Amino acid sequence: MTTLPQNAQVKRAVIRQKWGPLGLLLLVSLYLIYAWDAFNMTEVLGKARVEKGVLLLSDAVAHKVHVVQDLRRNQFSVAVEGERTATYDDTRPLPTWVQGGRSDFQVNLSDGYRVIVKDQEVRYQVPGYGDVVILLDTKALTLVLPPGQTALPDGFRFNPTKFDARPVFDQRVQVSRSKIEVHRYFFGWENFWFPFRSEFHGLSLTSLWALAQSEQRIDPNHSNLALMADHFWNNPDWQHGIIAVAIFETILMAVLGTMTAALVALPLAFFAARNFNPDATSRFCIRRVFDFVRGIDTLIWSLIFIRAFGLGPLTGIMAIAVTDAGSFGKLFSEAMENIDNKQVQGIEATGANRIQKYRFGVLPQLMPVFMSQFLYWMESNMRSATVIGALGAGGIGLVLVETMRTQRDWENVFYIIVLTILMVIVMDSLSGRLRQRLITGGRAR
Repeated sequence: MTTLPQNAQVKRAVIRQKWGPLGLLLLVSLYLIYAWDAFNMTEVLGKARVEKGVLLLSDAVAHKVHVVQDLRRNQFSVAVEGERTATYDDTRPLPTWVQGGRSDFQVNLSDGYRVIVKDQEVRYQVPGYGDVVILLDTKALTLVLPPGQTALPDGFRFNPTKFDARPVFDQRVQVSRSKIEVHRYFFGWENFWFPFRSEFHGLSLTSLWALAQSEQRIDPNHSNLALMADHFWNNPDWQHGIIAVAIFETILMAVLGTMTAALVALPLAFFAARNFNPDATSRFCIRRVFDFVRGIDTLIWSLIFIRAFGLGPLTGIMAIAVTDAGSFGKLFSEAMENIDNKQVQGIEATGANRIQKYRFGVLPQLMPVFMSQFLYWMESNMRSATVIGALGAGGIGLVLVETMRTQRDWENVFYIIVLTILMVIVMDSLSGRLRQRLITGGRAR
């Protein structure tokens, strides 16, 4: 075999170092170009509605009060998020920034913007631009611009059937032939602590504390503090009680599913380990069973068990248990094959039987691995339980999907997402502390 001269070898190495990364970059670029074309990203991005995403994001972190005049029914209403249960009436006076009612009213918005409705005319006062006037008619709308202006400012749209303006984030004005709507946005989640009709709605923390300490009861059958807790827990808008139960169901699915999988996989792992089961045929069959159950994703198993057991947490528990049993069986059997036989032989030398040999010679070596894997998978299954819950297994995932279907309560969606993230963070912290204590015996950091 001939060898290249040293100079030729150096030259080839330099060329490889120079063109190797460029070639890899070229291959990656070609793949990205292919993926862009295969998924038709140009058309997908062209259909994207950025303004819709901005609107949903704003609804997730803010709420709005609707001032609406129904021209056909001659009705005027002011409501939080347009809800009938959160409508201002004789028991709830109108906000100070809304004046009048029926056909003539005025809405004072932020930054000097103002909407004045009077005699089939909507006057929108825009600072630095002038008054935009919309004349109402059953056939078409008429737009009148301020003197000297020839075009609408940014954020304004008009056609003979509809006028839509959102010049700044916290306000929106819509006018059609049948309805006038003025939306004013406020940062924060509306009615989060108490329902709109609750006696405690809108009270300051000091007032709530005074009521909680007062002996004069609002409801003779309950103390004021118990009544506060009941109004908060059964809040129909935010459903704190329902969400708390759903989170508990999600944790229950993850813990019981992981625990069931570990309990099933542990004894089977002994039969799949080469140094504990000399029969190659049974080892092969058990390992293929492990491959089969873990080769099917948890989502697929959940769909199968939904048909078998119906909707509910049992479906999620079974789906997690079956999938993780295969993963645990593989990991546990491999850990058993890597144990130190000297400790086992020492236990045998004392005259111990087979069960004692496993108990004192094998399990102490395997427990750190078992606990580490168990805690890791339980933490991971918190996220899996949320996903399979959305398919009908219950828990916080199902509540999240049902809330998203309304396409209006996006602040509730964001609230559930935040709670889900906090649940995962807490479980991650707890599992880390348990691993630190149980595996290393040290103090949790």
